[in-house]
This record gives sequence, C-alpha cells and structure tokens, in this order.
Amino acid sequence: MVIVEERFVYATETHLTVMKTSLFYPGDGFAAYDSNGQLVFRVDTYGPDTRELVLMDQYGVCLLTLRRKWPSLHNRWEGYLGERRDNENQKAIFSARRSSLIGRSSVTVELFADQTEVYRIEGQFGLRNCRIYDSAKETKAEIRRKVDVSTNVMLGKDVFWLR
Repeated sequence: MVIVEERFVYATETHLTVMKTSLFYPGDGFAAYDSNGQLVFRVDTYGPDTRELVLMDQYGVCLLTLRRKWPSLHNRWEGYLGERRDNENQKAIFSARRSSLIGRSSVTVELFADQTEVYRIEGQFGLRNCRIYDSAKETKAEIRRKVDVSTNVMLGKDVFWLR
C-alpha cells in the first residue's frame, strides 16, 4: 500500500542518514540524506509547543502533516496528506497514539483507509533506538545511533540512521 508516492517505496533495504537541522533549538527539524549525500526528506516543526510536524521532500513540497490532538490522554497525533489547513475539511489518513498512559510504552499507528493495517513503534526515539513493525510483526523501519565506521565511534544523538 502506497500512502504518499511510489518514489518513496524502496525495493531493497535503504539506509538514510538523519541529522538535526538546528543544534540550538530543541524542537527544530531533521533532514534525511541518502548514501550519496542527497537530501531525501526534511521534517520541520510548526505551531505553538511544536504541535505540528511537516514532512517534506527534497524540494520542500509538503508530503504529510502531523498534528497533535489537544487535549489527548494518549498523546494522539493525526496525519494528513499534503499541507493541512485549518479552514479545510480535510480528513486524517492515519492516527498515532501511545499504547498506555503509564510509563514508557509503544506507539500504535492506524491507517484509516485500511483498518487491518496497524503499525507499532517500539523503543525510544529520544535515545535514537526504535523499530516500526507491521501487523505481522515484521520490521519495516529502524532508527539507530550512527557509528563512524572509520573510527568505530558512536556519533551524538543529533546524527542517526534510518533503515
């Protein structure tokens, strides 16, 4: 199932290097680069208290907008195709929420177009250590801290890889 565009579906395992775009502001975005150093995606935060995340392609075209539902007990977010405008009756295409109110828990992502397609995010993004599983428990994506192969040194949390 393709949600955004076919060009973002990779036939083989692909590793992207993700870097924080600003080291000075805590809520700022990220940029993802392929193995050739070409920009693939960019994520930026907008709105008060970073209640909106925007995923853009290398040209700055908005692919997805994620909005935090407020108030929400389960830290719920809703995802919209393209740019989300308040004055439009645009329907969310997916929802993400914490599985539990207490302690560190996984995140459940439900696609509204296909009710059988549910993804689970386990781990801690803050530590750059998490995996995304589909409903069959197959790993679909993974985030890990990046290691410099020439020196075998783990880089800071501002640089990580996405597989």
